[in-house]
Amino acid sequence: MAVKTITGESFAKEVLQSPVPVLVDFYADWCGPCRMLRPTLEELSDERSDIAVAAINIDEHPELADEYDISSIPCVILFKNGAEAERSIGLVPKEALEDLIG
Repeated sequence: MAVKTITGESFAKEVLQSPVPVLVDFYADWCGPCRMLRPTLEELSDERSDIAVAAINIDEHPELADEYDISSIPCVILFKNGAEAERSIGLVPKEALEDLIG
């Protein structure tokens, strides 16, 4: 399963109403560390069937960046039952994201 690109319009359905936890990558195309993190997120998406992995471009959807107080990217937030459960900021190794997921 690939990382799903979501929009402000699909955020509620894809993340907040998801029956499984969702790991959401808040990123920007110009961000080098964001591009470096993407293959790790793809791996997690392929390996973990118990979560969904999504990405949202903060330049295209600044309202969500504001709503979730994204001040530094990459910022990965784990949503469970429609609420933020965990957050990771910056380029981190796969193991750190696995710990975040639990």
